Amino acid sequence: MRSPSDHHAYPTHWEADVVLRDGGTAQIRPITTDDAQRLVSFYERVSDESKYYRFFAPYPRLSDRDVHRFTHHDYVDRVGLAAIVGDEFIATVRYDRIDGRGMPAAAPADEAEVAFLVQDAHQGRGVASALLEHIGAVARERGIRRFAAEVLPANNKMIKVFTDAGYTQKRSFEDGVVRLEFDLEPTDRSLAVMRAREQRAEARSVQRLLSPGSVAVIGTSRTPGGVGRTVLRNLLDAGFTGRVHAVNHAFPDDMARLEPEGVPAHRSLRAIEEPVDLAVVAVPAERVPAVVAECGDHGVQGLVVLSAGYAESGGEGRDRQRDLVRQARSYGMRVIGPNAFGIINTADGVRLNASLSPQLPNPGRLGLFTQSGAIGIALLSGLNRRGAGLASLAGIAGISTFVSAGNRADVSGNDLLQYWYDDPLTDVVLMYLESIGNPRKFTRLARRTAAVKPVVVVKGARHTGSAPTGHAVPTTRIPDATVSDLLRQAGVIRVDTVTELADTGVLLASQPLPAGPRVAILGNSESLGLITYDACLTEELRPLPPRDLTTDATPDDFRRALTEALADDTCDAVVVTAIPWVGDGSAQALAAAVREAAQAPGPGPAKPVAVVHLEIQELAQALAGTGGEPAPGTRRIPAYPAAERAVRALAEAVRYARWREEAAEPGRVPEYDDIDEAGAAADIQVLLAPADGRVGDGTGAGTGEGTGPGVELSAADTQRLLARYGVSVLPALPAPDPDAAVRAAERLGFPVALKPTASHLRHRADLGGVRLELGGEAELRRAYAELTDYLGRPEELGLVVQRMAPRGVDTVVRAAIDPAAGAVLSFGLAGAPSELLGDTAHGLVPVTGQDAAELIRSIRAAPLLFGWRGSKPVDTAALEELLLRVSRLVDDHPEMVAVDLEPVVVAQHGLSVLGASARLAPPPPRTDLGPRHMPAY
Repeated sequence: MRSPSDHHAYPTHWEADVVLRDGGTAQIRPITTDDAQRLVSFYERVSDESKYYRFFAPYPRLSDRDVHRFTHHDYVDRVGLAAIVGDEFIATVRYDRIDGRGMPAAAPADEAEVAFLVQDAHQGRGVASALLEHIGAVARERGIRRFAAEVLPANNKMIKVFTDAGYTQKRSFEDGVVRLEFDLEPTDRSLAVMRAREQRAEARSVQRLLSPGSVAVIGTSRTPGGVGRTVLRNLLDAGFTGRVHAVNHAFPDDMARLEPEGVPAHRSLRAIEEPVDLAVVAVPAERVPAVVAECGDHGVQGLVVLSAGYAESGGEGRDRQRDLVRQARSYGMRVIGPNAFGIINTADGVRLNASLSPQLPNPGRLGLFTQSGAIGIALLSGLNRRGAGLASLAGIAGISTFVSAGNRADVSGNDLLQYWYDDPLTDVVLMYLESIGNPRKFTRLARRTAAVKPVVVVKGARHTGSAPTGHAVPTTRIPDATVSDLLRQAGVIRVDTVTELADTGVLLASQPLPAGPRVAILGNSESLGLITYDACLTEELRPLPPRDLTTDATPDDFRRALTEALADDTCDAVVVTAIPWVGDGSAQALAAAVREAAQAPGPGPAKPVAVVHLEIQELAQALAGTGGEPAPGTRRIPAYPAAERAVRALAEAVRYARWREEAAEPGRVPEYDDIDEAGAAADIQVLLAPADGRVGDGTGAGTGEGTGPGVELSAADTQRLLARYGVSVLPALPAPDPDAAVRAAERLGFPVALKPTASHLRHRADLGGVRLELGGEAELRRAYAELTDYLGRPEELGLVVQRMAPRGVDTVVRAAIDPAAGAVLSFGLAGAPSELLGDTAHGLVPVTGQDAAELIRSIRAAPLLFGWRGSKPVDTAALEELLLRVSRLVDDHPEMVAVDLEPVVVAQHGLSVLGASARLAPPPPRTDLGPRHMPAY
């Protein structure tokens, strides 16, 4: 039990699990008064040299006074954190707030002295770096802006921890001690350092799972059959290069080997006299905790838990799953599963099949992650049928590594993205996801990975709230269409079906990226060529007229035609179509002709080639390399049984190539001299301050009303905040009666508009609630009478008068905070296009100038902005600037949890914001900016 130190409550939110440099895990938490004995035991295991570096003098043991000091903190001016594995401290860090003279102080002093101590056996694992990130975040939370540290010159390791962190530093040397001072405000460099360390650590943790030197299958039955025995058999059949152990507490005492497999048999893991890197757990769920404890005591690095009976089975199972992850992490182990299908690594030096797949896939360049065992089986089987290549050659649909994570309680798709990012054996990442636990991190990692290799995703359970019961993920209000836009912005290729996942992956793994959308089509069937042509148009490609080689075409005719097409500067890709022919000819000969032409050196860059065949299965096998032993370096060509499938895969490659080219020159978030960030922050602080259930004094200086968890701002407050960021809203004056309406119109100047502000009528021009171009008093009074007669009393309608804006295209701009994804900026045309048809584009904040331009152009109704049917193009540059300013507002002030500008009338020159609303609330935590940590359980 943890008790608070002194008088401040124990800060539970400072607890975190972290992945260390070597791939192991540790828990970081505040030190409490209950930790006295742990601290003493930890200090006894630290070498004399490390103690000397910490205290600048021989310090063999801690006194009672030391122990009291180091375990009693107020969690404000004095804070201590510990890194823990098992139940033992492996490192500690503390800060003490000091004043300008270096003496103990309290707030508002904003400097603290920081010091570390790491157990010698755990030095070099990145523990101190992780602790520095966390103690820095704690200090910022408590109003400390700067750390000071005094280090002996010989303590190079600790000096490097500070200097490598990426903070702005000042270094001095006095009295034989190096003094380091550094600001704690995150910088671009400190964030880059943190994320690079995160990538290396998480990639290493996955690599340890996928490349073990020894595997123990716990729960191997004595008789053939059963999950454990099946995995054991699959490991041996795959030719696993490491050592394999069978473990079952029911084995007889005198049983030394399991036959007929001939592997060592043990009643417990403790009986194994050598290290075990990976444990495959196939025992009933109620026995798993004992197995995990045994694995932790033995030093196992990771677990693949095949056992079911966890979160997928209900509340009790969710508790069991939570306990499993916590227990495994306490020993520094990572978990794949529970309810997992298993993992595969086809590398020659590993050949690991710790899964329920009956065969090891042939090696290839595809990395595959699934959250479903059934989908994993289907994908592996389908890729194998596509032509997985020969055992001696990487095949067109071969696998590098495969993880089917089940409930993915610990290791997730994010971890695999970290691993595949710089894995030289993986060229294309394929993912089947049913939930995204941390969308903000996923899009960040996917964007970075997609910049170097394609990431193809199919998303199951696409409807909000329908994530599988076994997945403990944060709730998200983002609709599926928004998720698609965010993935597209990150460069992820999102497809709709598992078949499309394989189709696209195979093409990307075997073909160069196309330079553009121009497609040449050739083949021996005019009809199939026309079908392919239509499919290209549907996918917004630019097909050239199909070239019909006639049904008499020979393999040589195909070779010559393909050679000519590849040499043609007017095309960027080629689709070859083929139907069975009458007379002599073979699929092998045709495949050889296509391959010869495709791999012949040409005058320009290589171009992708895809083949569409009807009922020529031998052709697909020959093109993939399964019908005989092709020469080394032979280019494999993907073949598809339908034109639509080939063209869809090619279109995805075209779009990805375009994104990658644009991502090579990323846009920037512009600076605007007229933005008053400090003024907006001051306004927000006042508006969020509660005062008798209301905020403000009714004068426009703070007139928002509390609405549940946030504050809905008045029109005046909203307009003032927007004005701080250079966004002006066309004034609208209240019209509680006809005379007031006339006075407002005279003040604004005719012509004017009369419209209601009641929530059920706002933006509902279709109900006849808006009157426009009212040129005089008589027209205004008549319109007022019509609206009140038709829609209700003036006090119910909340009528306002507004000066007419120049005519243009009505649009809507919104920004909202999602707890999981963060701030999202949205754009669409006002009315039916966005509300009825869902024609809205979305992007993560902050958006760059490039992002803003893409948002405007990505909606289907975008032609209306660019001169559709002879109309004048509107001022899209002004619209892009508006998007950028709103993005800056919500990025600079995460308390702005919702901003709604509707309508925004974009004219030929300039734009007018006619309506605006905003809501403030305490911001959700920004986990992407804080210290790195694993998902909490």
